[in-house]
Amino acid sequence: MLIKSTPHASADPAGHQSTIAELSHDFRLANGRLARRLRQEKAANELSASQFSALGALFVEGSLTLSALSDREHVTPPSMSRTVNALVKAGLVHRAVSSNDARKVELTATEAGLTLMRETRRRRDAWLAQRVITLSDEQRQILAEATVIMRGLADS
Repeated sequence: MLIKSTPHASADPAGHQSTIAELSHDFRLANGRLARRLRQEKAANELSASQFSALGALFVEGSLTLSALSDREHVTPPSMSRTVNALVKAGLVHRAVSSNDARKVELTATEAGLTLMRETRRRRDAWLAQRVITLSDEQRQILAEATVIMRGLADS
């Protein structure tokens, strides 16, 4: 199957028809580069990518058990336990016995953790908005449609 697309950065001839594999490859590379660039726009901290992701999950989802957080982040519970221990030690996550089940521990972001996430979100949104504003109305519409598609891909 061929898909009409813009030429690859590798200087494909004008009118090149990308295959699904080429489009998938190009999309993955572009998405990865954008994600790496956005990760640079964060509040000053010493968190690893996995620690930041776990804190972000608690910021978005609220209180979660270690098991639920592990599942959401697609890591093993022992790995998540190490990540959470570092976040607790840094004062960014609070660990407490669940009010519903004394065998479970609930994790929540502390006020310091929430502040860190809000500042990072503000920085990333500002960085991206500065670039999106330079797009034409048509490009912004395409970006809005692509965003819906990307959410679907991420949730599949």
